[in-house]
Amino acid sequence: MKLMKLEIVTPLGVIFDDDVKQVTLPGREGEFGVLPEHSAILSMLDAGVITLTDRDGKELSVAINGGHVKVDENKTLCLVDGAVALSEDSNLSKAIKEAKELLQKAGESNVAIASAISKVESMGKNI
Repeated sequence: MKLMKLEIVTPLGVIFDDDVKQVTLPGREGEFGVLPEHSAILSMLDAGVITLTDRDGKELSVAINGGHVKVDENKTLCLVDGAVALSEDSNLSKAIKEAKELLQKAGESNVAIASAISKVESMGKNI
């Protein structure tokens, strides 16, 4: 399967920078998926959860509080205001708490925030 470069960058630095099989993003008009060789787009991102599948097929998630994405055929660049990586390899309960706080501060639509917080909370239950 083809791969594409994904970068998630905050004002404090790079959160993720690697090749992925696919990524699902919380767009302003709703979630949308990006695969390698996707047509070029620019979009605003709402507060929510970025879900990606890495080169090994492992699913990873990153909670964000909004930003922008630039997609071209070989690279997806997410410039976000704030982000918390949600990984089983780290202290997941602490990361979930930080992600919920980040999402609640976003001030976006209550429905979008509630949906994103629900996703984040369900991650803790699946482990």
